[in-house]
Amino acid sequence: MVNYSSLDSTFAALADPTRRAILSRLALGEANVSELAEPFSISLPAISKHLRVLEDAGLMIRRKEGRTHHCSLRTDPLGDAVEWIEEARRFWGSQLDALAEFLEEPADDPSNPREPKK
Repeated sequence: MVNYSSLDSTFAALADPTRRAILSRLALGEANVSELAEPFSISLPAISKHLRVLEDAGLMIRRKEGRTHHCSLRTDPLGDAVEWIEEARRFWGSQLDALAEFLEEPADDPSNPREPKK
């Protein structure tokens, strides 16, 4: 069952390319903040804000060891997002299939409602 209350924060977190890149890096394994910041030409405070958004969305967990913060990916909210997308895909797929079937009916068919009444 989809947890609809978390979808907004999940999609908001995924909307930013920097956060998506961070999640891709975390998919490879745990990393500290410096390692996550390395490929970006933005400040550490900016990276920290991105990490906070990911953490608030439940997509990442942070573990502190001394002065080092280690970050790990959490996939539960992504599962909810995928499930919601699949539900929408099934619904719209069936709607579009019905529309295509309707549009493919011959125009001269008397049962076709598109045929003008005389």
